[in-house]
Amino acid sequence: MFLNSSIPYEAYKEVLSDNYFVDKSMLIGELIPAIGRKNRYFCITRPRRFGKTVMANMVGAFFEKIQVKERLFDKLAISEVKEYEIHLNQHNVFYIDFSRTPENCNSYVEYITRIIDGLKSDIFDNYSDVKPNMEESIWDILQKVYERTKDKFIFVIDEWDAVFHMPFISEVDQKNYLLFLKNLLKDQIYVELAYMTGVLPLAKYSSGSELNMFAEYDMATKVRFSEYFGFLDTEVDRLYKKYQSVEKHCNIVREDLRVWYDGYYTAAGNRLYNPRSIVLALTNNQLSNYWTSSGPYDEIFYCIRNNIEDVREDIVLMVAGERISADIGQYAAAYMEVSSREQIYSAMIVYGLLTYADGEVFIPNKELMDKYKELLFSKDVLGYVYRLAKKSEEMVKATIAADTKTMETILQYAHDTESPIFSYNSEAELSAVVNLCYLAARDKYRVEREDKAGKGFVDFIFYPEHKNRDCIILELKVNSTPEAAIAQIKRKSYAVRFQGKLGETAKFTGRILAVGISYSKSTKEHRCKVEIL
Repeated sequence: MFLNSSIPYEAYKEVLSDNYFVDKSMLIGELIPAIGRKNRYFCITRPRRFGKTVMANMVGAFFEKIQVKERLFDKLAISEVKEYEIHLNQHNVFYIDFSRTPENCNSYVEYITRIIDGLKSDIFDNYSDVKPNMEESIWDILQKVYERTKDKFIFVIDEWDAVFHMPFISEVDQKNYLLFLKNLLKDQIYVELAYMTGVLPLAKYSSGSELNMFAEYDMATKVRFSEYFGFLDTEVDRLYKKYQSVEKHCNIVREDLRVWYDGYYTAAGNRLYNPRSIVLALTNNQLSNYWTSSGPYDEIFYCIRNNIEDVREDIVLMVAGERISADIGQYAAAYMEVSSREQIYSAMIVYGLLTYADGEVFIPNKELMDKYKELLFSKDVLGYVYRLAKKSEEMVKATIAADTKTMETILQYAHDTESPIFSYNSEAELSAVVNLCYLAARDKYRVEREDKAGKGFVDFIFYPEHKNRDCIILELKVNSTPEAAIAQIKRKSYAVRFQGKLGETAKFTGRILAVGISYSKSTKEHRCKVEIL
């Protein structure tokens, strides 16, 4: 069930056969030197769908002592390491997926009993001559096995933190679970390596944590292992070339992958793509919300619901493409209820709902941006933000119809709210308001802020999802006129972003609308103008 199971081998074999496989096997090369050493405990935390289980299967498949039909690693990078043959399929490995439960499980006792009984059963099957006692604790049995045989074990633990999300687990159960892991692993001579993965960092109840033997490696603050989870730019380049070679009609351009799935950052400064989304997009030959389709919209609200007031304006700014300064810290499993602004953002980074770089948090890509938009449209507890999101549908229609009176009315409605974000103390705040007023446009457009176009950078440019829809170029002016904004659009040739290269068919065939929006600090009024270029 757990000891030298064929499951990791078969699971990794499936991944290896995929068209869009990326070789991350050198992770094993970083684990080998730690075998049997004091610092042999690794806990790697990443957002879900960032390859944790794939890597856990890889580690198990490499080390476990099983008879294999195919040597999966002979053509991978790890095969070049000098200790390769010494360790390939030469270790006893316990591979445990802690997200699995017994059928109809309703208590922690039922949950942990399945694991304990499975471990004991495996030991009895493999070490019957040791005559272990079923009533003994699993760590005492393993100690006895070591004393009699000198056999040691590698523990590969996937989803270590799954219990913290199970509805039947109490706070007492959580403490018992951590104590179980401590007794099983901490300072046990039979443990020659422990490799553990999860979403949440290890719970720290005190300075003498039960699991303080583990070195923790998260995405935002730890450099080591950062290249093994998520895809780097160069890796996506190679996958895209493979995609072009296997697809007869490619519906995805390389830049689309960056816009949709890039934007995460490691502590080393490397940008990362969401690996699951990249693989599914290329496999299906279609861009879509693959990673977020299973619930992150609800997770976003779960994180902010206890302190909407402190983060509401920040979220509006981030949806507008801004970065927000924040001091993030460790978000521990022991503290599931987050309330302060910093705790909220730390939790959202852990869950992959925001990314972090250079002291700032922001929304990484379109895949997540669409979910934030969905949140703003769906939760009336967000107050004025929710009401303005609803108004944005009218704003898009008014712009297409050149109904400047309605546009000005909606902008004035936005300005007259009591939120400090609408004081227009900076251009970023004005941009945030305009972005919020055009939120509904994201259903039919890819909205880019300060995009390179012609001879400069346009404030907003709306790329239609379908080439026959109207294109929109939007320029903002403070203490000026909308006519001056449109004159700038023309003077700097922003419209070339919608035109094909010389000799090529234009990528977009709809009208190109130049939209100028001005705000007067003295009169507190907005003026709008729409012109067809």
